[in-house]
Amino acid sequence: MDKRILGVVAGVIAGLLAVVVSTSIMEPELVEPDQKIGLVINTPNQTTSLQELDQIYRNAASTGIGRSNVYLFWNTVEPVKGEFDWERSDILMSLNKKNNLDVTLYFSVINGRTLGPFPDWMGRPPLNTIDGDRLLGVLDATLSRYDIIDTVIIAGETESQFRYSEQNIPVYRELFADLYDGLKEKHPDIKIGNAFALHSVLNKNLGHIVTELALGDFVGFTYFPVDSLNEITKSPSDAKIDLETALVMVPGKKVGFMEVGWSTSDFVGGSQENQLAFVKVLMEFYSENEPDVEFITWYRQHDRPENTCTAIQQPTNGPGIELGGASGLGSSQHVIERLNHYICKSGMVSADGIPKPSWDEFKAKLEATS
Repeated sequence: MDKRILGVVAGVIAGLLAVVVSTSIMEPELVEPDQKIGLVINTPNQTTSLQELDQIYRNAASTGIGRSNVYLFWNTVEPVKGEFDWERSDILMSLNKKNNLDVTLYFSVINGRTLGPFPDWMGRPPLNTIDGDRLLGVLDATLSRYDIIDTVIIAGETESQFRYSEQNIPVYRELFADLYDGLKEKHPDIKIGNAFALHSVLNKNLGHIVTELALGDFVGFTYFPVDSLNEITKSPSDAKIDLETALVMVPGKKVGFMEVGWSTSDFVGGSQENQLAFVKVLMEFYSENEPDVEFITWYRQHDRPENTCTAIQQPTNGPGIELGGASGLGSSQHVIERLNHYICKSGMVSADGIPKPSWDEFKAKLEATS
């Protein structure tokens, strides 16, 4: 990278760290955080300044959450073979650390039906040729750099990857086992697991894949109350039953909900009233099952303007780029269109900054548990 660019980046990060020091004394005392409750912190627009991003994180932390997700991909961490690029992730991680947030790292070796994304220099390796030692190296470097990461998700929407290729499950089990052992040797306190889209598992009867790949320290799930067309067909009480089903599906394992939410888009059958009701149901579910829950992270903080959400997102780690993943890849334009509407209206704060009723309820429930 050009030395002048490196200088600018270093200056930006140094400036951000200075903000952390200078503002921490003046900020009001936050609600005592619940480390098991999180929020996918995202911007309401596709571009944002560091100052705006800093404020967004402070607003999120003021609710009493204790964690957030960070989505890193191999192609952004090691774009050049043997050379790590921490420019964007340093900014995000410093904001999480400033706000006393633990981090669930989503490192997407499997991302639904696709593998990766991998760096260009790696090409498109099939599952059985992924270099486990190199994968261990990049994850070790990431965990060594950021001490606020306490959980790692290696594969997301894992059921979609193996739905039509169950013969590859043993290959992945071996890769995961080697990676798990290697990471535990270096980072024994980090919890490692895979994630599944619970709504997809239930809609397509794929519970057996969850059973076979319920590996590691916990089992992660995303959850949207949708059918196979990405339309909301559940009531909030129905959704609570689905969440309880996840616990039954993996007996003896803790469950982490890395992305769980309810869209207010009327295009897919959502509403602010049902989103509010679901927040109440979700927190009730948590209070009843807290010992079996690793974490619950709401998807997401802000809406986005219509037509700015994409069904297949590759979120990276800095201002100006989508912060947060998307679950449930569609197989047709009809399905993708509905997913886009769902995602754009899944926040608890509108794109123009107006809190929805669910935001106040979310804060109130966290204050009550602090």
